[in-house]
Amino acid sequence: MEINFYVYLLVAASTLYIIRMLPLTLIRRDIKNKYIRSFLYYVPFVTLAVMTFPAMLYATGSIVSGLAGFVIGVALAFFDGNLFRVALGSCLAVFITELIVK
Repeated sequence: MEINFYVYLLVAASTLYIIRMLPLTLIRRDIKNKYIRSFLYYVPFVTLAVMTFPAMLYATGSIVSGLAGFVIGVALAFFDGNLFRVALGSCLAVFITELIVK
C-alpha cells in the first residue's frame, strides 16, 4: 500500500515538472501570434473559474441559493465592479434565498 503512494507521488511530480519545463525549453523567443497570446493570457482565469463555480453552487444549503448568489454577484460585478459590494450582494442573495426556500 505504501509503495502505491510513492508511485503516485512520482508520477504526479514528474507530470507537473514536464508541463512546466517543456515550454521553457522548447519556446525560446516571444510568441507573436495574437490568438496564442490571448489563449495563454486567459488560462489562469478560466482555470480558477472552473475550480470555483461548482463550489459556489454546493457550498450553500441548496443549489438554488448558490445560483442566486452567483447571478447577483456577476450582475453586480458587471455594473459596479466594487469587490465589497459584490461580496455583500452575493451573501445577501444567498441569505434571502435560503430564507425563502426553507
